[in-house]
Amino acid sequence: MAAPPPAKTAAQTTIAVIAEEVGVSVTTVSKVLNGHTDVAPETRARVEASLRHHHYQRRPRRSSLRQIELVFHEYDSVWSMEIIRGVDSVARSAKVKVGLQQLERRHRPTQEWLDSVLANAPLGVLFVLCTVTEPQREQLDRQRIPFVVVDSDSATSASVPTVGANNWNGGLVATRHLIELGHRRIAVISGPEDVLCSRARVAGFRSAHDEAGLTVEPGLVRYGNFYIDAGFEHGMQLLAGPDRPTAVFAGSDMQAMGVYRAAQQLGLNIPRDLSVIGYDDLPMAAWIGPSLTTVNQPLREMARAATRMLLELAEGGQPATRRIDFVTELVVRESTAPPARP
Repeated sequence: MAAPPPAKTAAQTTIAVIAEEVGVSVTTVSKVLNGHTDVAPETRARVEASLRHHHYQRRPRRSSLRQIELVFHEYDSVWSMEIIRGVDSVARSAKVKVGLQQLERRHRPTQEWLDSVLANAPLGVLFVLCTVTEPQREQLDRQRIPFVVVDSDSATSASVPTVGANNWNGGLVATRHLIELGHRRIAVISGPEDVLCSRARVAGFRSAHDEAGLTVEPGLVRYGNFYIDAGFEHGMQLLAGPDRPTAVFAGSDMQAMGVYRAAQQLGLNIPRDLSVIGYDDLPMAAWIGPSLTTVNQPLREMARAATRMLLELAEGGQPATRRIDFVTELVVRESTAPPARP
C-alpha cells in the first residue's frame, strides 16, 4: 500500500485538499466537519483520518450561538444542582445561555450526541464526571469548540482543562477523624469503582489506616453509585451482621442518607451506635438530624472556576493553568462520636 502524501501545514490545508485526497466531494467533508449524520460510517472514518493526518483546524470563528453546553453523566441529585447554580452564576454575568444535557449514566458521549453539538456549534462544553474520547476531542478541536472537565471520571491528559478537588485528601481527613475518635472497624462506601474520584477517596481511607498501623478489612470496602440507594443497600449489608463496623465513611452526602435509613431500620442510634461521615457538604447536611459530619468540596466554586476557564478559552485566551484542584476540608457536626464501650 502506498504511503499517504506528506501532510501539508495547517495554513495549506483546505477542505478541498481533504476531499481530493479521500476521493469525496467538498460537501461530504463539510458534512463531517459540521456533524451531519448523512455520511456513511466508512466514508466518515476516511475523512476523519485525513483530517487528523493534516492536523486540520478551522480558522478561528465566533460562534453565533451564545451558549455553552453543560453535560452531566446524569443529573438527578442535589449534587448536580450545586454545579448548575455555580455555572449559571458566571454564565448570566457573561450574558451566555446554558444548555443542560445528560448522558444517562454513560461517562463518554455517543457519536450521535457529538454530531449534534458540532452542528449547533456552541461557545464550548462543560463535562461533569464525564469526558470525550481522543477522536471526539480531535473533532471538537477542529471545530474550535473548547471544553473543560469538572470532577473528572478518569485521569486526564495534562493538556485537558480540568477543575476538581483533592479527593485523596478528603478520604484521608475523614478517616483520620474516625480513627482519632477511637474507631478501629471502619467501613467505606464509595462511588463507582471505575471513577477516579471514587478510587481516590478510598486511597485516602487506606492511607489513614496505614499511618495509624491499622489493617483495612476487604469486606469493609464497598463500591456502588453516589446515591441514596447504594448507601442504604450497603448499609444494610454492613450493619445487619454481628461484627458490624462502628463507623461508616460514605462517598457522598446522598449515600450517607441511605446509611442513616439503614441504621434507623436496624434500630441503631447515630452517633451512639454508629458514626457516619458523608462527602460534599450539601446544604441539607447541616439540617438533617443528627447534622452530618462531612467533607466539604466547594462544588459551586469548582463550577464557577470551570465556567470562567471555558469562556476564556472560547474567547481565544489561554488560562493561567489548565488544572485546578480545590482544597477539601472536614466539617465536624453531630453524626460522629467515640465508639460505644462494649
